[in-house]
Amino acid sequence: MCGIAGQVSAGGADAGLVQRMCDAIEHRGPDGEGRHVDGDVAIAMRRLAIIDVGGGQQPIFNEDGTVAVVFNGEIYNYPELRQSLIAAGHTFRTHSDTEVIAHLYEDHGNRCVEHLRGMFAFAVWDATQRLLLLARDRAGKKPLYYRANETELTFGSELKTLLQDPRFDRTVDLQALDHYLTFQYVPAPWSIISGVQKLPPAHTLTYVDGRCTLRRYWELSYADKTTLTEPEAVERLRELILESTRIRMVSERPLGAFLSGGVDSSLVVAAMARESSGPVRTFSIGFEDQAFDEREYARRVAERYGTEHHELVVRPDAATVLERLSWFYDEPFADSSAVPTYYVSELAKEHVTVALNGDGGDESFGGYRRYAANLAADRFPDLKFLRPAFGWLHDHLPADPRRGLVHKLSRASSMLGDDAQARYLAVISYFNYRQKQELYTPAMRRQLRPGASRDLFDKIWWDNDAQSLTDRMLATDVASYLPGDLLVKVDIATMANSLEGRSPLLDHHVMEFAASLPSSWKIRQGTTKYLLKEAGRGWLPDDILDRPKMGFGVPIGAWLRSELRDMAWDLLTDATASGRGYFDPAEVRRLLTEHASGHDHSPRLWALLQLELWHRTWLDRKPGTEPPALPGTAR
Repeated sequence: MCGIAGQVSAGGADAGLVQRMCDAIEHRGPDGEGRHVDGDVAIAMRRLAIIDVGGGQQPIFNEDGTVAVVFNGEIYNYPELRQSLIAAGHTFRTHSDTEVIAHLYEDHGNRCVEHLRGMFAFAVWDATQRLLLLARDRAGKKPLYYRANETELTFGSELKTLLQDPRFDRTVDLQALDHYLTFQYVPAPWSIISGVQKLPPAHTLTYVDGRCTLRRYWELSYADKTTLTEPEAVERLRELILESTRIRMVSERPLGAFLSGGVDSSLVVAAMARESSGPVRTFSIGFEDQAFDEREYARRVAERYGTEHHELVVRPDAATVLERLSWFYDEPFADSSAVPTYYVSELAKEHVTVALNGDGGDESFGGYRRYAANLAADRFPDLKFLRPAFGWLHDHLPADPRRGLVHKLSRASSMLGDDAQARYLAVISYFNYRQKQELYTPAMRRQLRPGASRDLFDKIWWDNDAQSLTDRMLATDVASYLPGDLLVKVDIATMANSLEGRSPLLDHHVMEFAASLPSSWKIRQGTTKYLLKEAGRGWLPDDILDRPKMGFGVPIGAWLRSELRDMAWDLLTDATASGRGYFDPAEVRRLLTEHASGHDHSPRLWALLQLELWHRTWLDRKPGTEPPALPGTAR
């Protein structure tokens, strides 16, 4: 696990800039660094040593030194690839998984990615062709940003690498900001900074003679369904989970797992216990508010498998870490569970260097309640007339800190009437179109294309071969929410603590198998993740498998009325925030006032707060290479 950066320039690569870019992501790789400079190219990396700790320094080259690789991630099938490449006549100098990429590139060019099983973002420099190849893994676990024109391409693992270039005009992309307010993250290929793009998941980029060529090399198919019986599919899924977990337990550094007490992470821990000769180390985060606290369930799984279990309670004074998080999340990012994810990563790093997690189970197997709600709403298309009543109740009932009636009314209102596509967009949106129009200043509205976020969502919704509503919702989340939110959250939080996160349920073999399952095996009569839960019978207690999903929630609504209240008011209403020209100050104050009086505007206020913190961290002061000091502790 590492961080990478580099530049190809017709005028000669700036090796000093590339060094500063790597310095900015030292947290991704504190164990070492390396670079290769060859006239118009400079590529470099920071290393977190996991495999071949003593001999895997990068860049790594092919036999004659004409192919150089810098790599971030893990290739889990590298032992098999290594043997086949040796049999084909290649010579290896290391035992690193990185070296297989150099030799695969020699044999297969940009199709080398199709042989890799793992998580990765890498760069290959082909000195013979003067060609740069960038690649990103299938699911989008590892990030990669780039900026390109006809004479130069610069790339890095995080946006902050590109912001080290003093020539670079840090201008906010207003359309990206508009998407952020809808989705709570900036979706690929956009970034928050004009002129910078994210390489989408499952894509390669070839840069030669000043031209970029993008190629998508993998996508899920939901059309071809399995011929297995349900019992056979349950057994096959168990085999896949065990195998994908086993290959992710290869490490020369200490290894453990995040354990939330939910189905997915509990299944991964159960699989690890079956594949491990000793106790598994597990790590859990909880809250004093019992409505958000799952430690009781995590403890039960830990006790069942005799894990070495560690816990941490996150309290409202976690606000002290928000400025630090805005440095690590160097784009605006409004998923509040980034806070506990950061803390569980910090806790785990005290004991291990690698942590497995349960990411990907919901998006592959149908785990979110919104899936079941949209399916139910599809059976009653004529209930749109009830929406005003639900909306009135939501607006006038006091906020429910236990995520009960008011939260359910809000979700129910979004699911009434319209078509399934519109309902789904409504339920995942932080700000809908009307709310954004009310929030924006007239000048801001004039600079945006109306309905752009809806157009983006529509494209994602239809850009797959799903035949059922269930599969279409899953395909949409796999293409958007999973790589844009969940994987960003975990990658940044783990890497901020120099911890490697691995996700067995995001193995592309598991994902392809899940896509082949009939929709009724994913959501059955309102039961989410039906087949995945059946695979867990006998591994986990039934009440763990059958309890309602909680998610990795945070009591942000309550915090914004208490410990975070003054901070939110100060940051969102002062002259600095108002002077940006994005938002109507009166509308911002209305949201704050109504939230303080009991209405729940917490998702929208959190999004605005994170945007303002990002602005102050990255645009209002000259970016350095060190994150702000942490002024307190949440323990």
